[in-house]
Amino acid sequence: MDQELEATVKALLQKAGESNAFIRQDVDAALDCMVQHCTPTRGISALLTGGLGHLNPVVRKCTAQHLADLVEKVGAARLLSGSRDLTVRMLPAIAKLTQDSSQEARYFGRRVLLSLSSHPDFDKILEKHFPTKDLQTVRDTLSTLKTKGLGEMPQDTQLARGRRSLPGSGTVRASSLNGEPLNQNSKESNSHHSCKHQSQSIADKTEYIEQISGLLGSKDFRERIKGIDQLVADCEHNPNMVINSLFPVFDALKSRLQESNSKVNLHALEALQKIISLLKDNLSHVVNILVPAIVDNHLNSKNNAIYSAATGAIDALISNLDNNLLLQPFCTKAQFLSGKAKVDLIEKVAVLATELYPRKPQMVEQKVLPLLWHLLGTSTHSGTVHSRAGSVRGATASLCQALHAQMGPSLSECAASQSASVLKSLNEVLRTIP
Repeated sequence: MDQELEATVKALLQKAGESNAFIRQDVDAALDCMVQHCTPTRGISALLTGGLGHLNPVVRKCTAQHLADLVEKVGAARLLSGSRDLTVRMLPAIAKLTQDSSQEARYFGRRVLLSLSSHPDFDKILEKHFPTKDLQTVRDTLSTLKTKGLGEMPQDTQLARGRRSLPGSGTVRASSLNGEPLNQNSKESNSHHSCKHQSQSIADKTEYIEQISGLLGSKDFRERIKGIDQLVADCEHNPNMVINSLFPVFDALKSRLQESNSKVNLHALEALQKIISLLKDNLSHVVNILVPAIVDNHLNSKNNAIYSAATGAIDALISNLDNNLLLQPFCTKAQFLSGKAKVDLIEKVAVLATELYPRKPQMVEQKVLPLLWHLLGTSTHSGTVHSRAGSVRGATASLCQALHAQMGPSLSECAASQSASVLKSLNEVLRTIP
């Protein structure tokens, strides 16, 4: 099928703009089969060729959605370390989608950009493959995504007119989530039921997203709590449905983590610890949504229960996810937060640096040293850096000590190009190390 893929995908995408909801649903089912079963690089190439420049915004949205599914299936590491030709072609295309006039296409384009940004060398790859005039726009978009997340998934009104009605509340019916067993009697029957099952899966995914988002976004705080409990239960009993709906579901959960009702807030933070332990590295694509939602406000909260729950959620991320994914968002937050939240994040960065340096020394130096220089430079405004417990200066000293334990004398060598005040502060800390 790979040899005919480009022509087939182009023909399918032409039909994606049809007003008939059943045709659009069949197009989605066919493209979803392509995502699951065809060679990923060929699928990406076919989508870019067939739909990227289409005049119909619905076609561009369909292209972006299935492109996002493919990228998330393959992963940033494999995609950006593979064919140079694909990287050269894909990155500008994704940048174009992030600025598309269609908000749906723009949403999925940004989802792809956020997913690819998990690659440890993503910034270098951008510099290599983007003209200077476009580079800053992409970086600004990515910075906004990492700070604020993707936001709510836009409502596709054309698709909504063709959807089935949804239950008003309660859990998603079990038959929708579990699917029906496939008939194994013959190749023809198996193929027929596979496509039917694929189409049903897309409908189930749409229904699930709307149902769980409806609960999490309810005006009644009891319904919002019910939605949080439902999400935890789904992560335990039907994790694939949650994983396949990751971005819209966690965008909805983010709102509960950030809302003013402290009861719902606390419930969401406590539930998140369970969710993280259940889904583990499957949450890698939403780290840049979760970290700001957890640390903003909560780590500076005067409510001890909320502070403890937020700390527990951060610890759960460190225990259950690849710490490569956490280093950059932790460093960013540690630089810009204040109060005890800043202290906590600096200390967490010290823990991550100690764990990661033996495996990823260059990555640790690239991401942690700029934070350290910033902290050492700003610490001189308020006095000498020392090890007073609970202070930013004390946490900075702990970070210095952690890095020195891994890097040895090379830490001072790296600091040679920094300002005199940074060098002075660093030397003061290093003199305290036995």
